[in-house]
Amino acid sequence: MSKPRVAVIGLGAMGLPMAGRLAAEFPVTAFDLDADRRAQAADAGATPATTAAEAAVDADVVLLAVRDQQQVEAALFGPDGVATTLRPGADVVLTSTVGPQAARATAARLPDHRVVDAPVSGGPARAARGDLLIVVGAADDALAATRPVLERLASTLTIIGPNPGDGQALKAINQLLAGVHIAAAAEAVALARGIGLDPNLVVEALSQGAASSFMLADRGPRMIEAYGEGAEVRSRLDIFVKDMGIVGDLARDAHVPTPLAAAAHQLYLLGERAGLGAADDSAVVTVLSPKD
Repeated sequence: MSKPRVAVIGLGAMGLPMAGRLAAEFPVTAFDLDADRRAQAADAGATPATTAAEAAVDADVVLLAVRDQQQVEAALFGPDGVATTLRPGADVVLTSTVGPQAARATAARLPDHRVVDAPVSGGPARAARGDLLIVVGAADDALAATRPVLERLASTLTIIGPNPGDGQALKAINQLLAGVHIAAAAEAVALARGIGLDPNLVVEALSQGAASSFMLADRGPRMIEAYGEGAEVRSRLDIFVKDMGIVGDLARDAHVPTPLAAAAHQLYLLGERAGLGAADDSAVVTVLSPKD
């Protein structure tokens, strides 16, 4: 069988490494509004396109890697969007975290195409080496058609259910835990600074014991960098404003109390209000313990 032709729409922190990873295996066309990112995708082996519509012309699989539902709708249904050129039989893979209702609404607007709900988790470095966690909501035929693309990106591919929105539901739970863990790590680093301990020593020591978590080990050193020139932006703080909002909406609909998630959401909102929305999410520590 011939390899599927893939269009990657969105070349941000996750889309760019995913495009490079896919381009080593499949014919890839890539689009982003930013010309520099298109050039980087070309350097990684993808063919750059000047619009989402152009990228999707010959695609068998269109992979969306944009920030939120507003960008999903622009990329798909805007004047130069994917839907204007998407050929019959092409599949759309939604890797963005947008929430179950938004995923179902997107699928409903593409009745002649299969939509694979496949939000990703793991960060840019893991995306570049195909080590992502991908949770999927898709019918069997859509999953079969897009599985080679998904497996190129994932070390863990978990099928949640047959419908768009099913993957988003589990991704929201993932983001609940990730968001709370980052907030907890920020409190630990802030308290360490407040009582005069060396945050480097604290993060290094605690990362080896029972209090460790992936987020402490990963974000802790970057939180310390926040007190210098700031960490490289791998995950924007305003992503967690969005994602913890999705968690809150789901929790309210289900009548499930999530007090820790709600508190973490408020912390990210404070960070955004302080002008840190485009900064790495590790910068949220400076809300609790300001720079000297």
